[in-house]
Amino acid sequence: MTYNEVAGTRHPLRMWTDPETVEPQAMQQLRNVADLPWVHGVAVMPDVHHGKGATVGSVIAMKDAVSPAAVGVDIGCGMTAIKTSYKSSQLPDDLAYLRSKLEQAVPVGFGHHKRAVDPSEIHDFKITGWEKFWKGFDELAPAVHARRERAEVQMGTLGGGNHFLEICADDEQNVWVVLHSGSRNIGKELAEHHIGIARGLSHNQGLVDRDLAVFLGKTPEMDAYRRDLFWAQDYARRNRAVMMGLVCDVLRRHLQGIAFDEPISCHHNYVAEERYDGVDVLVTRKGAIRAGSGEFGIIPGSMATGTYIVKGLGNAAAFNSASHGAGRRMSRTKAKKTFTLADLKAQTDGVECRKDTGVIDEIPGAYKDIRSVMAAQTDLVEVVAHLRQLVCVKG
Repeated sequence: MTYNEVAGTRHPLRMWTDPETVEPQAMQQLRNVADLPWVHGVAVMPDVHHGKGATVGSVIAMKDAVSPAAVGVDIGCGMTAIKTSYKSSQLPDDLAYLRSKLEQAVPVGFGHHKRAVDPSEIHDFKITGWEKFWKGFDELAPAVHARRERAEVQMGTLGGGNHFLEICADDEQNVWVVLHSGSRNIGKELAEHHIGIARGLSHNQGLVDRDLAVFLGKTPEMDAYRRDLFWAQDYARRNRAVMMGLVCDVLRRHLQGIAFDEPISCHHNYVAEERYDGVDVLVTRKGAIRAGSGEFGIIPGSMATGTYIVKGLGNAAAFNSASHGAGRRMSRTKAKKTFTLADLKAQTDGVECRKDTGVIDEIPGAYKDIRSVMAAQTDLVEVVAHLRQLVCVKG
C-alpha cells in the first residue's frame, strides 16, 4: 500500500495503515510527536500501537534532538536469525528435550549466568573488541557504575516479556534459529537515568507530553546520552551474538553435522544517524527496523504465527524503515483477562513451548494478524522467507 498522510500536524506524519483503525491514544501520541519543533518527519508502521514514551511502530526523524523516552528502556532491542544446514525432518522427535537444553544454556526472565560468558569459548560468530567495549563501561553515567558485574553475567541472556528464542522451519523445511532480546537491565537503567534528566531541562517544561522531553544537540546532556545510548545498543548486539553462539553450540552437540549460515541481525528500538532530504537527522526507530535497499531484516509475528525474513526496498518516505513485528492489539492486562489456558494451548498447538498461565499475555490472539501487517508494507520490504515455529523458549 501507499501511505496515508495525516493532516493538521506541524511536520509530515505518514502512516502505512489506516488512521481510522489506530486507537485514539496512539493517534494522539503520534500527533504530539509530529508537532514537536525539532521533528523532521514521522513514519508510522502497520504494527502501530500505543506505547510507553512514544508510539510503538513509529519512526521519528529529528534535527539535532532526540527523545530518550521515545527510544524507550530496552535500548537496542532487536532480532537475530540464522539459517542452518538441517531440514525439519532431521530434527529429533522429542523437541521438549531440545527445548530443555536450550533453556539450560540461555538464562531467561530475570536469570543470568553464574559467571560471565567468555566469548572466546563460543565456537561461532565471534565478536571482537571486547576489551574496548568493557572499557567503555567506565565512561557511562556514574549512576550505573555499580551494575558492572550484573551487566557482565547478563551478557548472553534472553530476558522476559516478548523476548524469545525459537527453532523454526521455512517453507522449504530449512531449519532456522531466531531470537529476540535487547540490552537487559543495564540498558533499562541507562534509559531511566537519562529520561529523568531530560524531563528536568528547561526547554521541555512546556511540552504537552513530558514523555517527549528531548536532548538538544551540542549540549553536555546530549553528548552524555549519545555515549550511553550507543554503548547500550552495542551491548544489545553483543548480547544477541553471544546467545546465538551458545544456542549453536547446543545444537552442534545434539544435532550431528549441523552447520550455520551467516547471521542476520537488526535492532528495532534504537537511534541512528542518517540523512534525508539533504538534512542530517537522528532517526529513532521505536518498534521498527531499518529497511534500506537490499538490507536484510526480521519481522516476527507471535508464539505460533510465524516470522518473516525480509529485504528492504529503501523507501525514503518511510525513512528506510519497516515494521518490527505484528504489534499488539491488546494490552497484557487485557490479554490475561480475555484468554484462558485452554486458549493458549489451542493457539500454540504444534509448537513446543510453555503452555502455562505465565505466558498467557503473549498468546497469539493478543497480537495483530502478521499477514495483514506484511500486506500493508509491500512498498517497504520484500519477503525472502516465511518461518513457522517448531520450538519457542519464553522468559
